[in-house]
Amino acid sequence: MQTPDQSTPASRLSQLRAAMRAQHIDALIVPSADPHLSEYLPARWQGREWLSGFTGSVGTLVVTQDFAGVWTDGRYWEQAETELAGSGIVLKKIPSGASVLYIDWLGETMRPGQTVAVDGAVLGLANARLLQQALGAQVTLRTDTDVLQAVWPDRPAMPAAPVYEHAAAYPSLSRAQKLAALRTGMAAHGASYHVISTLDDIAYLFNLRGADVNYNPVFLAHALVGPERATVFVADGKVPAALRATLESEGVDVAAYDRAAAALAALPSGATLLLDPRRITFGTRQAVAEGVQVVEAINPTTLAKSRKTDAEAAHVRAVMEQDGAALCEFFSWLDATLADPQRAPLTEIGVDEHLTAARARRAGFVSPSFGTIAGFNAHGAIMHYHAHAGSEATVEGDGLLLIDSGGQYWGGTTDITRVVPVGKITAEHRRDFTLVLRSMIALSRAQFPRGVKSPMLDSIARAPLWAEGIDFGHGTGHGVGFFLNVHEGPQSISQSAMPEPQTAMEPGMITSVEPGIYRPGQWGIRIENLVLNVPAGTTPFGEFLRFETLTLCPIDTRCVERSLLRDDEAAWLNDYHATVRARLAPHLAAQADAPALAWLEQRTGAI
Repeated sequence: MQTPDQSTPASRLSQLRAAMRAQHIDALIVPSADPHLSEYLPARWQGREWLSGFTGSVGTLVVTQDFAGVWTDGRYWEQAETELAGSGIVLKKIPSGASVLYIDWLGETMRPGQTVAVDGAVLGLANARLLQQALGAQVTLRTDTDVLQAVWPDRPAMPAAPVYEHAAAYPSLSRAQKLAALRTGMAAHGASYHVISTLDDIAYLFNLRGADVNYNPVFLAHALVGPERATVFVADGKVPAALRATLESEGVDVAAYDRAAAALAALPSGATLLLDPRRITFGTRQAVAEGVQVVEAINPTTLAKSRKTDAEAAHVRAVMEQDGAALCEFFSWLDATLADPQRAPLTEIGVDEHLTAARARRAGFVSPSFGTIAGFNAHGAIMHYHAHAGSEATVEGDGLLLIDSGGQYWGGTTDITRVVPVGKITAEHRRDFTLVLRSMIALSRAQFPRGVKSPMLDSIARAPLWAEGIDFGHGTGHGVGFFLNVHEGPQSISQSAMPEPQTAMEPGMITSVEPGIYRPGQWGIRIENLVLNVPAGTTPFGEFLRFETLTLCPIDTRCVERSLLRDDEAAWLNDYHATVRARLAPHLAAQADAPALAWLEQRTGAI
């Protein structure tokens, strides 16, 4: 029997459409999601990427017999246009990653009697409800089939990396303390049970980590917390026997991953179950026994893990010194390499490799926190660009190199973007860079009432750009985990986020500040630091917070047009650089690091 051709998106879509016809499906939705609604997906659930060839982390594929389209936001438009070219798949532009315009399209396109299908195991409950409402009673929504299984013969298996403890020196609260706090939160909602599917919530709650998802130290699991005991549903063999015994002695049972649905179906009639409709799938909700009362609210752990304790903040500060020292070593090497006329060609991939190697030499390093973005000139204008062998740029000639990178350390998670000049840069380069710097400084210096909704802060960063008729197509800031996901909520400094109660800014939250300017086909500029919410005092008008900048790495003043900076902005930059120099110099004082120390002193000089 001849093996079907699956070498191109067009051939894969042809087989997918045949499978759809066999199951009488008129439209199929393939979201970028797994049963835990993760941002970064295990290979098994990267069906949208496998079918379409579009590798961005956000996007929804919809396929009918005569149409195929990927809906994605402005961060990925350039990338999607390139990767979808020639595939027969249309790029559908949406304003933000949270948009559900594909649901509107289906509601307008589907006709009575037709059937829309999506795997309910990976369909978010909130989106399922919107989909049901948009389709109405005359269009059938099927959630009981995984059509990919019929057309993806070499589909990857479930990941099998072991689960391990986050070393006791780092979490400031024990499992028992976190479970007690969670049960208090459950009781506030009148709930005796709580189901959790989001992997970072589970890792946080149980002080466990894993390696099932690239860049995020989490493991595939569901959790069910009851009045006395909790259960973690994880694949057999992933939890070592000694750790399993420890968990069980602390009131945490370990059960097979595929038993989570049965446990929900077996909840006692009359029990009250708390679940988060934005952090659970339709399939998981369907498993809940009919006699169970359901209360819907945000996972209490989502807010708890966003508020780092003083001890955790201290660990993060120490990590920032290690990360900053690694960056100094890397950037000093980069400057020397670019200045060497006899050097071998340096590609964007080579930049990534050298930067990762510098971090790997630092104490406590575990892995990158996301795929490094090293984009030279036009590639820097692609917001989530990732270099691939054969299409990567060589860093030579003149222009700007944007590097967005981060590390996972035992004591915290980092995320930083810097832009450096290569060869000669223009007045236009310096103008754009300085405008972005002014935007970053404006938000970094902000003082605001405790509890202000984080999306409301977004315009502070955009104002210097708006004044020049410039904007950027992504959020200004995202939450960052504590040796957890580099993107976490509930706070989000973004004009596309809703200012809901759970987005309130509270002490201990770590958030990025990363405005940018992107000129397609020319260059991209983004400057990013991580900041910590800290008290700023109490006035007759209430309690106020400010940002403490955590990231420690020089901002390249060779790209700054000093005449465009106000004196107070220049003072902020000089103060920041003085702090960077004081905090990082002790880590670079060894003889082997002398070039990095000299580079640090040069790059932190006052302007």
